[in-house]
Amino acid sequence: MREYALTFVIAAAVTYLLVPLVRKFAIAIGATPPVRDRDVHKEPIPRMGGIAIYGGFAAALLISAQLPHLQNVFVADTWWGLLLAGGLITLIGIIDDRWGMDAISKLAGQTAAAGILVAHGVQLLWLPLPGTQLSLGPWLGAMISVLLIVVTINAVNFADGLDGLAAGIVGISALAFFAYYYVIAVEQGFERQSYPAMIAIILAGTCLGFLFHNFHPAKIFMGDTGSMLLGLLLTSITINVTGQFDANTAREEFNSGLVVFLPILLPLLVIALPLADLVLAVLRRTLAGKSPFAPDRGHLHHRLLDMGHSHVRAVLLMYLWAGIVAFAAVSLSVFDTPFIVLTVTALVAVCAVGLIVLPRLRRRGLLSWERIGRVKTRSGHD
Repeated sequence: MREYALTFVIAAAVTYLLVPLVRKFAIAIGATPPVRDRDVHKEPIPRMGGIAIYGGFAAALLISAQLPHLQNVFVADTWWGLLLAGGLITLIGIIDDRWGMDAISKLAGQTAAAGILVAHGVQLLWLPLPGTQLSLGPWLGAMISVLLIVVTINAVNFADGLDGLAAGIVGISALAFFAYYYVIAVEQGFERQSYPAMIAIILAGTCLGFLFHNFHPAKIFMGDTGSMLLGLLLTSITINVTGQFDANTAREEFNSGLVVFLPILLPLLVIALPLADLVLAVLRRTLAGKSPFAPDRGHLHHRLLDMGHSHVRAVLLMYLWAGIVAFAAVSLSVFDTPFIVLTVTALVAVCAVGLIVLPRLRRRGLLSWERIGRVKTRSGHD
């Protein structure tokens, strides 16, 4: 655990220290686009923050290879493929953030990066099914893996709508993955130093280091450079963790069948809100006779702001929802006390709903202090 903690600190520190340098570089090359009508910020802010995220990730990964215990997980060239794929997706993001890329070219680059990962061993070998598992052949496994990587890349990219939103959600997901794998490793007697857990804790560290500069008011945006990289790294953890456990063994060790499905479900659950927002945006624009790709101000984060939430509160609410979903799923999958877990989750969810509707109630005067004072005064006169 100490080496995991050291790796986390290295990733966070290197990312944090690189951001000011990357910011100056982005400004120097003109990667500071003007403010658009749908943007929530008022002043132009430089992009390309993903360069710092990649630098922090690469530094922590290379240093981990020299640590006494963690170096034992570098037995395959998977980590090398992750560095290459991450470098390619970062380069594509730099080009897009500065000069722009059409959708087809960007998709081709994302597919190439996914192909590099698959070629270096990041590939689904089986899929969990109720009561059994489906073994995948090399070609089918490769195709499904590439598809999963590309979809997650674009989902995380879509979630990058408010200061600190994408980095926070991905960081929460990475911490949940780390908790999931570490608890499973302890329970089943696996080696606690593992490649998936290491990548998860490094990813969480880079997200934290970047958030110091990206939380509202943001000094820099990660841009496509960062959002696509985070999606790539998050999916690599999903695929690697899925290949670590035999489904039948996991079902025998844990009462909850969710433990087998969680590696695939967790990233989908955490980014469920952005995915739902994406589907609703396509439907909304299509029904209005517009292009599905036409920008508008109907996204979830815009609606939270229109309800009266501040920028920070809207982001924290989405953090809360991501945390509830992620850690409740982890708890339900590895612990034998579902009643307690569900009770706590329900209470937190109720609090979250209350926080969401609070501004609307205030705006309608239902929770104003003046109204409460008038009610007390009438009660006193009576």
